[in-house]
Amino acid sequence: MANFAWKKPKKMLILIIILIFLAVIVFLFTYLNRRNKTEEVEITPVDSECCGAHEVCEKESLLNSSNKVVYYDDEELDALSGKSPSAFTKEQINQLSEVFYTLRESDVAGWLRSLQMRQIELPDELKEEALLIVRERRGL
Repeated sequence: MANFAWKKPKKMLILIIILIFLAVIVFLFTYLNRRNKTEEVEITPVDSECCGAHEVCEKESLLNSSNKVVYYDDEELDALSGKSPSAFTKEQINQLSEVFYTLRESDVAGWLRSLQMRQIELPDELKEEALLIVRERRGL
């Protein structure tokens, strides 16, 4: 009976040693395999709004490249079409300002294109601010 008690722990010890040996082999194989496959990959941020098919992204351009008017929840501004900014009432200037100041910076160039296509001119103060934002975004 003493022999039986000695054989069981001996078998367990051999099994544990084999498992540790296999774990070390798998670890070394994985480590060496990953180390050999390491490559430098340059990650370039992707602009979700630009398809990348142009040298200069159209969303930053103030020139009309299509005939489609894009509205920025500003359909009420169509009433200003063809009017001179000097003829705008205070309320109309406030409407323009409200839309302008709620835009994201990335949408300003598109909004200016939209206004241009709808023949809506901005008052000088807003025009200067809008063009400043577009210039700053182009510099990034």
